[in-house]
Amino acid sequence: MAMSESPDRFTLADLLRLLSESAGVPEGIDLEAEDVVDTPFYRLGYDSLALLQVTGRLKREYGLMLPDTIVADAPTPRALLTVIAHARAA
Repeated sequence: MAMSESPDRFTLADLLRLLSESAGVPEGIDLEAEDVVDTPFYRLGYDSLALLQVTGRLKREYGLMLPDTIVADAPTPRALLTVIAHARAA
């Protein structure tokens, strides 16, 4: 299981790794840009299917059960990281 250096934290780097492994990196998108954490997923080139693939990986690799509504509930990487942090704390 590939995780961040700290098994207690799920970082932006972890999320971006799952996104790029699940759905690739859209042409012209810089996932290392400073503002990527607050950029809506659709502006990063990721659609609802890509996010559902990521939630599936979160379930398989980290044991996190996230609702399918996460696609609408977490429109940015920061919002999704917050949901993930809450799920990990539960």
